[in-house]
Amino acid sequence: MRKRILCLMILMSMVLTAMPALADQPKPIEVIPYEQLPEPIDGQHHYLLLCVDQWEGKPHNLGNTDGIVLVTVDTRAHRVMLTSFIRDALVAKPGNDGRIGRINYIAKDYGPETLCQVISQHIGVKIEKYILFDFKQIERIIEYLGGVDITITSAEASYLTRYAISPTSTTPAVTGAGTYRFGGHAAVIYMRIRKAGGGGDFMRTQRVRTVLSTLADQCRNITYDEARALVDSVMANTTLTNMNLDEMLTAMEYAYGLRGVTIEELRIPQDGDASPISFAGMSVQEIDWEHSREVMADYLENSFLVLDE
Repeated sequence: MRKRILCLMILMSMVLTAMPALADQPKPIEVIPYEQLPEPIDGQHHYLLLCVDQWEGKPHNLGNTDGIVLVTVDTRAHRVMLTSFIRDALVAKPGNDGRIGRINYIAKDYGPETLCQVISQHIGVKIEKYILFDFKQIERIIEYLGGVDITITSAEASYLTRYAISPTSTTPAVTGAGTYRFGGHAAVIYMRIRKAGGGGDFMRTQRVRTVLSTLADQCRNITYDEARALVDSVMANTTLTNMNLDEMLTAMEYAYGLRGVTIEELRIPQDGDASPISFAGMSVQEIDWEHSREVMADYLENSFLVLDE
């Protein structure tokens, strides 16, 4: 009898272990209808930078946009702002029918223009222009700029050396915590780190902002002709964009005039505005988008420097 009971308990344990965990039910997401969004603040210009999770991007078969950064150039207040979004944030899908999905699937499923609209509706800021890159294009742009100086932790150094990046891809070769000049390929690998030193995707977005802001710092003394040549490099290394050459040159003019300002940074969501849940067989983050809109509005209108805590 005892053996039968023991066997039954073992069998039940095996069945329960094999059963998939029940997914959480996401809360409904309230967004602002795109047609009700206000026009951008006078002097502010927003550009969405996207990077697909592919070394060779395919315009008609995009990968997930795991890199999402909004660049805001404010010619009135003399500010340049970088706002990054975590890739596993849940958003309301287009269509106003209550469907929910991960933010990094939107461009793949509906196109980059739709992603601009989706992000606009969630943060209360109208975004119309985007540039989409793949990893190889990011690598080539960084190489064009001569590399980027990055300060890394011992955990990041350990990850990078285990990943077997070439010893010649940084100067000097990575041996531990410190500051190194990263070549294009090594810089891309650094930006993709997710499992070193804790923080997951939250720290991944920080690394992306670190590379972008550091590159901007390195371009403070750039000449106008060099800035114009950089535009040509960007145009030549773009998978998709809805900006023509004149619009790209106008954006360059804005940025060139502000090349001496401090680069400000923000992450959406902020600490306390995200809750990890299981949804559709994935680990995702449920975001307090209402508070995120308040944070974004304050950031664009009032703050000077907003950092991760």
